[in-house]
Parts: sequence; structure tokens; C-alpha cells
Amino acid sequence: MKLFSVIALLLAVVASAQQPTWSSCAPGPNDMTVTSFSVTPYPLCVNQNMCITATGTLHAPVTAPTKLAILGKCHGRIGYTDNQDFCAILSSAGTPCPVPITLSSLTLCVLVKPSIPSDIMIQMTFQAVNGNGRILFCQAATLIATNCP
Repeated sequence: MKLFSVIALLLAVVASAQQPTWSSCAPGPNDMTVTSFSVTPYPLCVNQNMCITATGTLHAPVTAPTKLAILGKCHGRIGYTDNQDFCAILSSAGTPCPVPITLSSLTLCVLVKPSIPSDIMIQMTFQAVNGNGRILFCQAATLIATNCP
């Protein structure tokens, strides 16, 4: 029985270190068709930056005012929220708005706030709203955050 418990624990640790499976959470057409989405580092590190990268095809320029909303739920309850100015984040990384439709990859780095629940799985949603009011992208996955050294 102990061997089974050890194997189950090892499988859980390995699974938590792999990139999560992302799915679209947008209710309709987006201003960006996402072909790849990732968060680094993974697992997330509490009180350190995480970088999200969305790769795909832009169907409209990214224009201000934009919003990045990050929502985390655990056991059906909201456990984490963060709202950022999408264009301000892009601009700080050297990509000012408006972003032309020729760009195929967007990377945004934001702080994982200390309020995120750590060492438990949390359903995270990353939604960006373009300046035209349309959803740029919405991606969801189950993630884990930990207290990194």
C-alpha cells in the first residue's frame, strides 16, 4: 500500500510540472485566433513574474484601452483576481500599442500576487479585451502556484 501511495505522489508531482492543457473560454469569435498558449515558469511562483505567450493570428490591431483580466477559482470560489492594462504591459516589453495584425505572438509578464492560493490546483482564466471592446483571447487551464526559492 505504501508503494502505491509513493507512486501516486510521484505521478502527481510530475504532472504538476508539465505545461497545462489550455482551452478557449471565449463565448464567440476573438480578435486573435490562438494556436499556442503558455505560461512560464510553470508551476507559477508566488510573488514572482509569470509570462504568458499567446501565438496565433490577429484579426484586428491591438489598440488601447485594453484589459488583461486574470481570474482563479478553487473549489468553485474565486481565489485570485488581477486586472492589468494590456497595452501598458506590452509597451513595457518594447511592443507599444497599436499592435499591427502582422504580429503573430504576444508575450505579457505580470506579477503572481501573494494572494494566489499556493500548492493547490486552481482553475485560471486569462482574458484580454481589445480597445474595440471585442475579446482578443480567452484561455483557461488548471494551474498550480508554489512558493519558489
